[in-house]
Amino acid sequence: MRGVTLVELVVSVVVLSVGITGILMVIAQTVRHSADPMRLTQANAIAQAYMEEILSRAPTDPSGDDTGGPEAGEQRATYDDVNDYDGLSDQGVIDQNGQAVAGLAAWRVNVSVRPGTLEGVNGQRIEVRVGHAADADFTLSLAAWRFE
Repeated sequence: MRGVTLVELVVSVVVLSVGITGILMVIAQTVRHSADPMRLTQANAIAQAYMEEILSRAPTDPSGDDTGGPEAGEQRATYDDVNDYDGLSDQGVIDQNGQAVAGLAAWRVNVSVRPGTLEGVNGQRIEVRVGHAADADFTLSLAAWRFE
């Protein structure tokens, strides 16, 4: 029987080290992104809640004073048309009555409403963008059209 030479031992240690490093990198990547599905689901729920609120409003101002944003003195609780939401920017999720939603302070929500044409029909394209303070690269965007 023959023993192991020093060169063979060093080569074995290097090969094992490279293999273990690769496995640990995969585990670290998995752990780092394990919350992504939950964050995505929560962002989607927030965006849908804002979108439902916006789509429940009239496409144009009922009083005829549409300014492309909220009219003077109007607050979110009194928004009466889709255009009033243009430029809405919330740091933390805020309900339509102006109350912060508990546990959602790290989220940011931005809304834009732009006139446009979809297949020859005039309407408004509404986009709700939701992001999280813990990840500047994470943004979920939800878009819908509102027609008269």
